Amino acid sequence: MELSKSTWLVTSLSPGSEKMSRHSVIGGDIAGLFACFADLRRKTQARTDKLYPLVVIQEAGLDGFWLHRVIDREDWIESHVVDAASIAVSRRRRRAKTDRIDGETLIRALMAYKRGEPRVCSMVRVPSPEEEDRRRVCRERKALVAERIVHVNRVKGLLFSQGIRDYDPLRRDRRKRLEALRTGDGRALSGHIGAQIRRELDRLEVLLEQIRVVEVERDALVAEATPDIPQPAAMLLSIKGIGPEFAAVLYSEGLFRHFGNRRQLAAYAGLVPSPWQSGSIDREQGVSKAGNPRLRTTMVQLAWLWLRHQPDSALARWFKQRVEYNGGRLRKATIVALARKLLIALWKYVTAGVVIEGAIMKVA
Repeated sequence: MELSKSTWLVTSLSPGSEKMSRHSVIGGDIAGLFACFADLRRKTQARTDKLYPLVVIQEAGLDGFWLHRVIDREDWIESHVVDAASIAVSRRRRRAKTDRIDGETLIRALMAYKRGEPRVCSMVRVPSPEEEDRRRVCRERKALVAERIVHVNRVKGLLFSQGIRDYDPLRRDRRKRLEALRTGDGRALSGHIGAQIRRELDRLEVLLEQIRVVEVERDALVAEATPDIPQPAAMLLSIKGIGPEFAAVLYSEGLFRHFGNRRQLAAYAGLVPSPWQSGSIDREQGVSKAGNPRLRTTMVQLAWLWLRHQPDSALARWFKQRVEYNGGRLRKATIVALARKLLIALWKYVTAGVVIEGAIMKVA
């Protein structure tokens, strides 16, 4: 299925037929979609005298996972969600791309996947509604903080144009200090620019209140515990250098999932190497950056903080030895390697209880 806001294009290949058929359904019309599925199944039964189940594939995109959940409730339909970037495409300079071509590509990828061909594509592990909803807290806070930065910079920029450099919009006495400000040439703020700054402060105060509410929800999410299994986010909080925000992001963006091994975890975070080897050519292109960008960014930030708060840990000593071996160079490249090692160590800690060597735990 190729999904768009206005139209859903269903490309099908039935048993006993070598021709692909296409059917259009109005976007969001679930009844029409199931009627199309039933019609395809009925025609196949009339031609082959056998009732086949349906296997459906769609790309992970704007529609999220709600449609997959609706389809997957039916016993006669097997639904898959594929990572579109994992499907091999033509490497021509100008590659044709239409919904018709994409539908045929999905059919071929699904057939190869069902045949058991390795690495033909990557199917998405669809999170439960609860797991998907848990991510919203940290993602909303990040968006709110970005908006706060915009308003703070706008206020500072307006005041800087008047020769005022020492005003902080985030202070509690921002309103009182605004009235006492004088421009660089000794005047009070003019009426229109003063009114604009006050309206900016109104919006800023709304954002500050929303951030406070979201942080309360985040802290409750981190602190919640089950009687039998310790909460991974609460376990992360016991390590020095990890606060509520990092613990919530690490848990909701990655560590709530099941990983078979450390390579799967590093690939999910986009922290695996991407070599370029062909004949005598052998060079490294850096990490793949093909995984969860929020988890990867958080891990790189946490790696820098790890050096500050856990200087005597085995991972921090490894980083220092590697940088010294390179003559003090390649710190940025080495910190990404440390981020990968630290992510794997934290995963082992929350899943198997393996404490990181030399790590300092917080005092209860």
